[in-house]
Amino acid sequence: MSESVLSRNWWMVLLRGLLAIAFGVLAFTQTGITLAALILFVGAFALIEGVMATIASIRVRRMDRDWWVLLMEGLFGVAIGLITFLNPAITVLALSFYIATWAVTLGVLRIVSAIQLRRVIKGEVWLILSGLVSMLFGVLMLVFPGAGALALVAYIGVWAMLTGCALVLLSIRLRNLGKEPASSHAEPVQAPAH
Repeated sequence: MSESVLSRNWWMVLLRGLLAIAFGVLAFTQTGITLAALILFVGAFALIEGVMATIASIRVRRMDRDWWVLLMEGLFGVAIGLITFLNPAITVLALSFYIATWAVTLGVLRIVSAIQLRRVIKGEVWLILSGLVSMLFGVLMLVFPGAGALALVAYIGVWAMLTGCALVLLSIRLRNLGKEPASSHAEPVQAPAH
């Protein structure tokens, strides 16, 4: 992906980060929420995040050969959100499993994106951090699927806020990308000629 594409689309990363932070704040302020309502809440977040990532992937598909990673992130989030809402008879435990799987997959895809982003900029550490936090959240949900609602709220709130902060910091880095002299960027890797 070129520097200009990254710097032009910084606001989409910012929007996703702010959404995650808002979601984290809501998770901490809704102390009386039931576990079932909380899982649906996370499903809504997965759906919105998935739609935003899918739109972002479509915007950059002609300029980025690795756009499919963002598309996979988006489609997986949409799928988890839809499963959450379209199958109300599903158990809370099964929903927890789906959301945990989404978080781990999201984390892996963000780390893959960060590795690919190293070709263009330095500072991809924020995306790696976001991926690691998502993976940790997913693993905690898989290891402790029957955790009480209060513990689950804490997991979700911390996960969303850390992920959101990492994305906001990445968006600032991307916004400033177009303002930096070319010598401060990592050298782009040229694809071999076919």
